[in-house]
Amino acid sequence: MYPSPLDSAARAVIALSPAAASGVPEPLGNHGGFSGARLWRVVTAEASFCLRAWPPDDPSPERLRRIHDLMAVARRAGLSFVPAPLAFADGTTFVARAGRLWELTPWMPGRAELENDPSPARVSAACRALAQLHDVWARLAPARGPCPAVARRLKRAEEWRRLVRSGWRPNFHPADSFAAPAERLWHLLPARVERVPTLLAPWVERELSLHPCLCDVWHAHVLFAEGRVSALLDYGAVKVDHPATDLARFLGSLRGDDTAVWRVGLDAYALLRPFGPEEEGLAHLLDRTGVVLTAANWLLWLYHERRVFEDIGRVTSRLAQVVARLESWP
Repeated sequence: MYPSPLDSAARAVIALSPAAASGVPEPLGNHGGFSGARLWRVVTAEASFCLRAWPPDDPSPERLRRIHDLMAVARRAGLSFVPAPLAFADGTTFVARAGRLWELTPWMPGRAELENDPSPARVSAACRALAQLHDVWARLAPARGPCPAVARRLKRAEEWRRLVRSGWRPNFHPADSFAAPAERLWHLLPARVERVPTLLAPWVERELSLHPCLCDVWHAHVLFAEGRVSALLDYGAVKVDHPATDLARFLGSLRGDDTAVWRVGLDAYALLRPFGPEEEGLAHLLDRTGVVLTAANWLLWLYHERRVFEDIGRVTSRLAQVVARLESWP
């Protein structure tokens, strides 16, 4: 991997850490993600660390401080699979350099094994870990109100409909490897976006128990070592929501519409925290509508905002996965 302009900033940030100052940051790029964050592995004689440069201007210092507080609370509660941010020499858990915020956490052990082997034992363990995390966070600031994920989806659906009504359409380039699945998404979306408000209408005003949730639990964020969950990664999307949001994201990312996988995961979660049939219905709705709006987001990112992604192969693969799910529905 070629050095980036951020590599020198990474070395300067490492020098501010009492724990990692003797290490050399090994660049990992975006490590398969799409957010614009950058990662380095830092190895010293005593330990290994993960250095993260957040995307420019996201999150704000106040939001990152809140995220770090939540991670630290979970770690203090005994959840060893949650990485605890380490303090720099000045006592803070992040520093600003090169237009980004930087954090340092222990390098978490394990491998992402769910995509290739979503065994019932692994799915159960992952959902139990989610339940444990939710249980800790729910004790911090329990609240009640309508599900924020529902409001976000309705807002995004209306934004998409407004843009399309304005006459905008993607300009597909046949030379782009992702053009074929992207164009297929464009043709699949209209009817499905129109259904989003109807599907979510029963949940718009319904009050539910709310607390901090991860809100972006991709199956690759769950690591395993010796058959147990060794790490739950990526807290950048944390916000107050309903736990159905996390279960929908995780189980949907794992095996889409595989009812057996969903049943295993939901049952494992419910062993530790209440999660009844109505909430299961909400999780399925959030998954379905989330996939629809993920398709819209990808078209917006690629053809309206003109975002540039490092790994085009992964973009193409992700689009093909979304196409496959949308095409499987009536």
